[in-house]
Amino acid sequence: MRMLKTLALPLAQAAAALAALAACGAAGAQTPVANPMPDGSRDMYVGLGLQSGSRYEGGRSRHALLMPVLQAEWSNGIFLSGASAGMHWSGRNDIEYGPLLSLHPGRSERGRPLAGGGLSGTGSNAALPPLVSGQDDPITRLSGMADVPHRLEAGAFLTWYLNPEWRIATSALHGAGWERDGLRATLDLQRIAATVAPHHTLSFTAGLTLVNARYNRTFFGVTAMQALVIPALSRPAYAPGGGVKDVHAGLRWNWALSPSWMLTSGVQVLRLAGDAGASPIVERAASVTVTSALAYRF
Repeated sequence: MRMLKTLALPLAQAAAALAALAACGAAGAQTPVANPMPDGSRDMYVGLGLQSGSRYEGGRSRHALLMPVLQAEWSNGIFLSGASAGMHWSGRNDIEYGPLLSLHPGRSERGRPLAGGGLSGTGSNAALPPLVSGQDDPITRLSGMADVPHRLEAGAFLTWYLNPEWRIATSALHGAGWERDGLRATLDLQRIAATVAPHHTLSFTAGLTLVNARYNRTFFGVTAMQALVIPALSRPAYAPGGGVKDVHAGLRWNWALSPSWMLTSGVQVLRLAGDAGASPIVERAASVTVTSALAYRF
């Protein structure tokens, strides 16, 4: 009981911070690495940039978004990174683990993010009004589909360092979808901050995402009623199962302009797979998301 009370306050702080971020719009950042600091200290990046990506996962048209960037870690182990908040429980250098919260983005029938919607660490379906829209046809593959609300997911993460430069990062989160019963897990191999020139570093990640059937039915399924809404779309009813949702790879370039200012840019390539990739609402299985932001370190 004493342990539960000890953990309740830090987790409540993380949840409150994540909820406060929801009012700010989209955010994207890399997961913080372990950085021991004196008690009461903190490490924080705040910035603003642009992001260009598909209007929804599997969509052909694109839009550009304003993208706030936030990454912070405190000496008590609590961290914020993009759409995620959590707490480091491990005292070891080779393994990190702990609880994790994440705000999963919603989606409207136009493929655009819902007003006041969630955060996105990956860039897909981020939650600010588009600055520049792609094709704005009155009929899209999502026409007649129910809006998907943004949801707060809860789970855990585990990161295993193969050496100081390479690590395997995993996470499992539950709570996405209409009924809050979607489950997704990620497995990534990551190369951390390779110095390629003075003040310039590159980071690389590659991995896959697995989901349960309820997650896939929310984001890639088509009910019999939805199939009949616009017959011209030739969109049959579809009830996908679970399994591998996507495979992805990303590259991030950080340019330290000064001790306090940094330009962070990245590109992520994602390809839908399995039942998600076979969905009748998917117009293009492969997508590319590009981001660039100017951030200030406190």
